[in-house]
This record gives sequence, structure tokens and C-alpha cells, in this order.
Amino acid sequence: MPEHIFRAYDVRGVYGHDLSDEVAYLIGRAFGAYLGSRGRVLVTRDVRLSGPQLSKSLVDGLTESGVDVLLGGVATTPMCYFGVEHYKADGGVSVTASHNPPEWNGFKMILKGGETISAGAGMEEIKDMVLNRRFKTPDGRGSVEEVKLADSYVEFMKGRFGEMQGLKVAVDYSDGASVFVVPRIFSGLRVEVVGINDNPDGYFRGHPPEPNEETLKPLQRLVVEMGCDFGVGFDGDADRAVFIDDRGRLLEGDVTLAVFVKHWPKKGKVIYDVNSSTALREVAERHGFQPVEWRVGRAFILRKVREEAAVLGGEKSNHLYFGELNGLDDAVYAALVMARIIHESGRRLSEVVDEIPRYPTTPILTYGFPDELKFRAIDYIAERLGAMGYRISRLDGVKAYADDGWVLVRASNTMPQVKMSVEAKTPERLEELKKLGEKLIEEARMGMKTGG
Repeated sequence: MPEHIFRAYDVRGVYGHDLSDEVAYLIGRAFGAYLGSRGRVLVTRDVRLSGPQLSKSLVDGLTESGVDVLLGGVATTPMCYFGVEHYKADGGVSVTASHNPPEWNGFKMILKGGETISAGAGMEEIKDMVLNRRFKTPDGRGSVEEVKLADSYVEFMKGRFGEMQGLKVAVDYSDGASVFVVPRIFSGLRVEVVGINDNPDGYFRGHPPEPNEETLKPLQRLVVEMGCDFGVGFDGDADRAVFIDDRGRLLEGDVTLAVFVKHWPKKGKVIYDVNSSTALREVAERHGFQPVEWRVGRAFILRKVREEAAVLGGEKSNHLYFGELNGLDDAVYAALVMARIIHESGRRLSEVVDEIPRYPTTPILTYGFPDELKFRAIDYIAERLGAMGYRISRLDGVKAYADDGWVLVRASNTMPQVKMSVEAKTPERLEELKKLGEKLIEEARMGMKTGG
């Protein structure tokens, strides 16, 4: 069995190649044993063609481990988080590969409270049990019960928001699971929806289930042509939402979070990742919030939102977290929050966005680097930047702050790569800091090769 399917945040692979029905069964046995072979587990799946069979095998493993299973059917990953809490289950499994191509699938194992099995938090134990077939003998076989998760989720969402008649929203469903609930929620709140890529047949024919600058171009045009208040693109399992303003501009996750901060009624702490723009911190402070910079990754941000009792959290990658949802991230909830802001403020989203400072920034740049050397390389780069007089943070990789910008270099958690992001007050300074970062990455590479 291939070990590489056990990743930092989930188990994921290509169905029929490195992911099989047997793997699904063994994951069920292992997760059941991890939970103590008791209690109840909610199982949901996205729209992938391999989902029904993998779910069946997973359920066989779970019930054989003594766990009672609640079948939630096709659902977004945040719906699984919601369902675990709603049904007072002991855990959940979302059978999904999120934004990966259609031949992929996987298992996101969820604990009470919405935290997930991940590297350093249970994944090693699951992997060991699966690879070595080490399972406790249960007292008996668990039961299986179908639940109406979609109905419960729709009613919950409608109950959180008032009617917003007069709004028109363009939605790109990426042919994913969100198509089963978003139209019901918005229509119940009297919001007009113009939808595209709403055929959840498992092939993702419209575009890959990854909302980005390339795949969302049709949505950007649609927003402008149809005179929509805004647009939103969901990924395949709707745990990320990418917003388009009324002028057709795509918003990064940190800009979206800044929009939320500007209109959030309750002051408090805002958690954001190290990739986010300095503008977010400036907006938060200007509006009476306490900004807290933290590590990249759902597990880290979710935990920090809860530890700090923060009102909001977010990542540049478009994960958005809400204190009023016990810190959980939910892209559909984020879309409803955006709709409420536009409805209640009576302003155009583009006007709000234009009030947020915009600084020159790079995308997240990736550089190949051997797994066994990448963390030593970060240490080397941190030492060099510190010697140059930059203020250094080792919160996540190394981030060097100057008065007029910053450079961040991190080791990838999942790939043999280091990643770099740069922001500056001017394009010229951006290029200088980018060249500095690339120079130090290359220095580290050459030094490691020669044994330095």
C-alpha cells in the first residue's frame, strides 16, 4: 500500500491507482479504532464518481469496528463539520479530494469540534494501523442510519440570516456539492442567483474544481454582464469561497477578510496567516480590532481562532473562519455574510474594496527543494536575513520585515519545495526583496549541496 496517500491534512490519491476500496475499508477500521470503537460517525461525500463505492467500503470498515454510522449523502465538507455538531456525533468523514481533478478522491477525518486528523494530530496513528492492519476487536458491529443533513443545514443557514430581497449574486459551483444547498438557501432568503457550472455529475466538465484567476474568468464576465452585486466561486467541496466584486475583480482571501472586518458588528481579535497583506492588519487596527498573525494552514488557524476567542479568521487561500460558528470555516456561510454586508450597507462591494490599501505583492512562488534539506535551508535563510538587520519572525518559516515591505520563505508541508511571498510599498522595492529572497534560496541550495 502506498504510504504517500497519508498527507498532512487528509488521505488522498487517485482512485484505482493508489486509492482503492480496500484502503477505504481499512481507513474505516482505523478511524473507528482511533475513536475507541464506540459512538457515532457521520459520513458524507462530494460528487466524484468513486464516492459511492468508497463511502460503502468506508462504512463497512467503520461498522465492523463497532461504530454506528450516520449517512449524510452528498455534502460540502463544512456540512460534515456542521453535521458532527448537529447530530452530536463523535466524528465524521468527508469522502472528498476537494479541488483535485475528478480521478482523485480521499478521506478527511473530522473529530468533535471540527478539528481534523492531521500530521502530528492522529495521522501517524491512522497510518500505522492501516499499514500494519492493527485493529482492536470490537464488542459488536455498528448500525447504519440515513439522516437528512442537507435539510438541517439549509434550515440552519436560513435561520442565521434575514431576507435580502433585491440582491443578485452570480455563483460558480464548480460542478460541486454546493449546488445541492446554495440555491435553496439563497432562494429562501429571497436573493436572486445566477448560477454556472451547476452540473454535479462528477466529471467537473466546466473547469477543474479549483476557483482561481483562470477558472473564474467566466464568472467575472457574468457578474459585470448581468449587473450582479457580487460573484462567488466555490471549490469542489465548498470549504473555500473566492469573491468577485461588481466590477469583475477577483478578491484574495485577505481582502475578503478585510471587507468582513470593516463591517463586523462585534469587535475582537482577528486571526490571519503570515501570507496575508499588511493592509489587513492596518484595516483591523483602524476599525478597533486586534490583529493576530499566525501560521498557514486550517489546523493552525482554527485552533488559534478558538484559543483567542477571535471573532474572525482567514487565510489568503480563501479559507474564512467565524467565531460565531465555533471558529469553523464555511464557504457558504462566507457567501451569506458577504450578501448581508452588501444588503445592509447599501454600498457597492467595489467601493468597499477600493477603501482597502493595496500594496504590490507577488503570488506564492514555489522552488523545488529536497525534503530532507528544506527545513535546514529555512534556518540558513533566517540566519542570513537576521545578520542583514531585518526584524525576523520564525512563526512559520522565516518572515523578514522591513519598514517598506516583507519577504516570507516557508518549507512546504506536503511537497519537496520551499515557498516565497513578498510584499512592498512600491513595485521597485518588491523586485528588490524578491531578488534578495531568491538569492538566499539559491545560496541555501548550493550550501546544502556542498555540505554547508
